[in-house]
Amino acid sequence: MSDMTLGSSTEVHSPSRPNMSGGNKPLHVALFFMVLIGALGFAAFSILHDMHSVGEGALATGTFVMLGIALIIALAFEFVNGFHDTANAVATVIYTRSLPPLVAVIWSGFWNFLGVALSTGAVAYSIVTLLPVELILQAGSSAGYAMIFALLIAAIVWNLVTWAFGIPNSSSHALVGSIMGVGLANQLMSPTGAATQGVDWGQVEKVFSSLLFSPICGFAMAALLLLVMKLLVRNKALYRAPEGDTPPPLWIRALLIFTCTGVSFSHGGNDGQKGMGLIMLILIGAAPTAYALNRAMPESAMPAFIQSSAEAEKIFLTHAPSPSVSLTAENAREIVGEGLRAKSIASSTTYDALAVLSNDISTSVRTYGSMKAVPAAAVPNVRTDMYLVADAIRVMGEAEGFSPAEKKSLKSFQSELYHGTRFIPLWVKVSVAIALGLGTMVGWKRIVVTVGEKIGKTHMTYAEGASAEIVAMTTIGLAEGYGLPVSTTHILSSGVAGTMAANGSGLQFSTLRSMALAWVTTLPAAMAIAGLLYVLFRQIF
Repeated sequence: MSDMTLGSSTEVHSPSRPNMSGGNKPLHVALFFMVLIGALGFAAFSILHDMHSVGEGALATGTFVMLGIALIIALAFEFVNGFHDTANAVATVIYTRSLPPLVAVIWSGFWNFLGVALSTGAVAYSIVTLLPVELILQAGSSAGYAMIFALLIAAIVWNLVTWAFGIPNSSSHALVGSIMGVGLANQLMSPTGAATQGVDWGQVEKVFSSLLFSPICGFAMAALLLLVMKLLVRNKALYRAPEGDTPPPLWIRALLIFTCTGVSFSHGGNDGQKGMGLIMLILIGAAPTAYALNRAMPESAMPAFIQSSAEAEKIFLTHAPSPSVSLTAENAREIVGEGLRAKSIASSTTYDALAVLSNDISTSVRTYGSMKAVPAAAVPNVRTDMYLVADAIRVMGEAEGFSPAEKKSLKSFQSELYHGTRFIPLWVKVSVAIALGLGTMVGWKRIVVTVGEKIGKTHMTYAEGASAEIVAMTTIGLAEGYGLPVSTTHILSSGVAGTMAANGSGLQFSTLRSMALAWVTTLPAAMAIAGLLYVLFRQIF
């Protein structure tokens, strides 16, 4: 805890550096651990309550232990994410003297908390879709736990390595690399001819494009915004660097605090979701009756759900000229699963199988009356059917041969299926929010110093800090709305570099080279670590 909040009171700081000492007091440490223990207790109580409410029996000792370890690792990832990524959000307000360091990290931690708690969950499941299909559907198996442990530990290790050197690095980038490493290792370990999937390269390309877009967007847009501000806002006070420890004028201070708040909230809403999707996989594997289906869906929504299922069944049958009357649901799952692994859905056989699964879903919902009434024995099959059909519709995309009306009906059915399977319980959001918020208050100084001092050759001005954070806040917020994971670190640190370049302040290329090297090496490093860990854990579990 030596780096917690503000460190020791004996720390020496440079004349241009804000005083970051004096915050590590016994009361702060005590409050930190009280909140941490309370959050873990709240998570444990919520799991037991959810299981009891659906009548699920007590977990086997081994399953309970694995569940506990997996949840702690997932929350540890969000904790490290907090002090690694969120430090970028507070660097500008600290170095412009808009807020004292202690106040800044607590303020940022609070808004990260709210960002996670109010997030939509769209980003959470966009990360999950990168994983191999069979591991998603068998999250409670030994391979599923090996997957979760490997990818999270690999991302944590790489984040800690880059943090130790004070290099701003993307947790999102590390997590995507870890998922790719697990996918490749899973494919290499599978017996010859086995039905398995390595990496969903289509989804990786989509996610990676958003991560590649992050630094380019941050640099260019922040530079452009600064130049526009210079044209439109002529107040010279905005373009000065702080003088000593004197706070900026009130209106500038309010602007910078607002942008810090926006970046913190957006970061929570985007980065906080990445761990939530993996936590849901863990819960579904360990306690499927409680978490595999959204039992909060009201009974009043069931008639529309059943009608949507029936319409989808008719559409699929229309495109399967010779449907098989003997095709069982079990065989249909195998056919669709194979189609998803091969990324080839457009065949009459697959459409026939999708029609069978759509009918199976409709029959189950009609028989039991609601999601919460589906018995424990039927839950795995109902969820598997819903997941396979929804993912098949996603992979189909703009498939040829379907009329606009048919595509609209299938998209509507997909939304219904997502509503039934893609949900985040409130306690998961709160637990992740607390982990991210607490992480913000620990270990933040290394990254803050890099962003504040080691990117540009001169001290950050108020306008430079505001431009970088306005761009980061806006970009991350839009990405969360579209369900795209982006990097807060890349957007904000490259945004600072862009404003320095546009302002003629000069750049420290040694720092930029280190950041570029981290960007390039993160993917292969995380892939290698995760792949090796997955192979190791498969031998243990």
